[in-house]
Amino acid sequence: MFKKLKLYADFVVVKHTLFAVPFAYLGAFLASGGIPRLSILFWVGLAFLGARSAAMALNNLIDRDIDAKNPRTAGRELPSGRIKLYEVGGIILVSYFLLFYSAYRLNPLCLALAIVIPVTSIIYPYLKRFTPVSHYVLGLNLGYAPVGGWLAVTGAFNIPFGAPELAMLLLLFAVTFWVGGFDTIYSLQDLDFDMRNGLYSIPTAFGVKNALNISFASHVMMLGMLVGLMVVLKLGIVFKAGLVVIALLILYEHTLVKADNFNKIPVAFFNVNAAVSLSMLVFTVADILVIL
Repeated sequence: MFKKLKLYADFVVVKHTLFAVPFAYLGAFLASGGIPRLSILFWVGLAFLGARSAAMALNNLIDRDIDAKNPRTAGRELPSGRIKLYEVGGIILVSYFLLFYSAYRLNPLCLALAIVIPVTSIIYPYLKRFTPVSHYVLGLNLGYAPVGGWLAVTGAFNIPFGAPELAMLLLLFAVTFWVGGFDTIYSLQDLDFDMRNGLYSIPTAFGVKNALNISFASHVMMLGMLVGLMVVLKLGIVFKAGLVVIALLILYEHTLVKADNFNKIPVAFFNVNAAVSLSMLVFTVADILVIL
């Protein structure tokens, strides 16, 4: 039983939840201006786990034929036959149950907006067949995390937008550009395969050097959004220190990957980006607590 659960966890790459779940909690902490109720943190975390697990399962399901042809991914659970299609269906159903039930427990607005998540999660895997913007649609899927965390606390947003709504949008686009940037780097591993099979990515469309430049520009945009967040919410010195740390981590990430050397992409992809995400949460929460 334990081995089966581990197989399922590997299939949806639960460990990569470290990339974005801190941003879901970040939205909750910023919306509350302090420490949210433990029940909110619990349901936000469970909703994000469900949304991300379902999205990963859908991506693997839709791309199973492509993954089977790619030497880098042929050994994954579904192409190799270690997981069956009916099991994937079960994972998707359970994951979306977690998402929608958690959204229901949070508030009516979260429940109403939860339907957006499956829609873009289904759209994303198909985009690589048509356009290189798929990197940023993936980013958008993870960018929902801080918005969901924010709305879990407030249960509403104003029209026309005020400062809180602007802060949500800044968080949304910060995560979108951050993920789009590092996913562009990650896609370099499949450059030759994608070109041979007519798949679209920023590296196949614009070349390796331009792709690295676009990735860097995306991360600069992320930092710009976070600076805007600092101004809108009047965050303090601890948050500013966090921005410096994050900027240094981003710079380090871009020193690891060269146009002629992709060997350190796994380090850049997982280790550095996990550090970026956790740093964002830790420094922001610390800033809020210092103000309190």
